[in-house]
Amino acid sequence: MVEQASPLGDAYRPGSHGNLVDGAGVVITETRPGSIVEVAAWPGQRTALLEAIRAAISLDLGDRPGAGAMHEERSGFGIGPGRLLLVDEAEGLAQTLANAVGNETGTVTDLSHGRTAIRVEGDQAEWVLSKLFPIHISPDGFPVGEGRATAHHDISAAIQRTGAHSFDIYVFRSFARSFWKVLCHSAEEVGYEIR
Repeated sequence: MVEQASPLGDAYRPGSHGNLVDGAGVVITETRPGSIVEVAAWPGQRTALLEAIRAAISLDLGDRPGAGAMHEERSGFGIGPGRLLLVDEAEGLAQTLANAVGNETGTVTDLSHGRTAIRVEGDQAEWVLSKLFPIHISPDGFPVGEGRATAHHDISAAIQRTGAHSFDIYVFRSFARSFWKVLCHSAEEVGYEIR
C-alpha cells in the first residue's frame, strides 16, 4: 500500500516546546494505525454486533456507553448508541469485521483514510485535554480502556484512555492540522515534546 502523507504538514515540528522549566508535561505524537473502523448495529442488534466482534477479533467491549477494551495491538470503544470505533495496528480490520458482521446485524465503515490518530501522554495529559473537551477526564470518570465521543468547538473527536496518563484522540483528517495546533497551544503552559 502507498504510504499515506500526514495531514499535519509543516505543523508537525519535532522537538521540545513551551514552558520547559519542569521538563515536558506531555508528549504528543501522531500515531499511524493500520485500521480505524466504525461499526454500527441496527436497532435491537447491539448484542449480536458485540458477539460478532468478540468472535472475529477477540475483543470484549462490554455493553454500556463508552465501554472499551484493549488487547495487544487492537482497541475499541463505544462512540454512541450501537456505534463503536475499533483500531488495529495492522491493515485489514474492516474486511475482517465485514466478514463477521452480517447485513442483518449492522454496518462496517473503514475510516482509516479519513481519520488522524494523535496520542497525548504524560503527567499533565489530563490537564491539557481538560482545557479542550467538556468531559469528565479524571480516572474515576474515564477509566483506562474506555472512550468518549466529544468535540472541541466544531471538531468532532473520539478519545480513548489508553493508560493512566495516556490518551489516543481520533479526529477528521481534514481538521487534523488545526486541531494539532490548538492541542500544542494548550500544552505550552506545561511544556510539550513532539515525537
